[in-house]
Amino acid sequence: MKNSIAVVTGGAQGIGLAVVRKLIEKGCRVASWDVDALNTQAMAEFGDQVQAVNCNITDLASVESAYADTSKQLGVPSILVNSAGIAGPNVTVEDYDVDEWRKVIDINLTGTFIVNKVCVTGMKQEGYGRILNIASVAGKEGNPNASAYSASKAAVIGLTKSLGKELADYDIAVNCVTPAAARTRIFDQMSQEHIDYMLSKIPRGRFLEVEEAANMIAWVVSPENSFTTGAVFDLSGGRATY
Repeated sequence: MKNSIAVVTGGAQGIGLAVVRKLIEKGCRVASWDVDALNTQAMAEFGDQVQAVNCNITDLASVESAYADTSKQLGVPSILVNSAGIAGPNVTVEDYDVDEWRKVIDINLTGTFIVNKVCVTGMKQEGYGRILNIASVAGKEGNPNASAYSASKAAVIGLTKSLGKELADYDIAVNCVTPAAARTRIFDQMSQEHIDYMLSKIPRGRFLEVEEAANMIAWVVSPENSFTTGAVFDLSGGRATY
């Protein structure tokens, strides 16, 4: 993977930051696309191996600008990891605010779609690519009081499978992972009751470590993963039933 160009959305913290660190260890040059004000500061430790780009993944023009900037500064990305996302409020469907619903869907699903859309063209032209979309075990099983999050992550799984089939004739693998919860800043968006519920559902009896997620993701986006596409890699600590 030495000298490969990778884009990681949501790279300023959590799983995204762990993936940035792992890909740099593998020899990649990485662009972290994030709206988080801490993005530049978080990337400072990596020196000239990383580029911090302010990018709103829900805005096509912003993503196209980020792609052009990264292609100019680092080169055409051959690796994409979509980590940006939000949890949304923990309320029932009956009480869910419609604007909050749209916000979660816009970031988690439409943002993933836009970034995939923009990055695919260059991969096709180069004849090689690896795309990894981060979904969630909630997209498989549905978490109560998290309907927008669960629905958005289920849709990311569907998007991944669809794009994987579209690109099957190329050396471009499109896969996703379905993590159980990891203790990151996304917990700040959740009630303690919901956090306790998620932990109770994990047979391992603990939350996912971000480094564990990064280790699996780094392999999925490597040249070694040359056959599997449109797949869902489980990271749920035994929770997933399929």
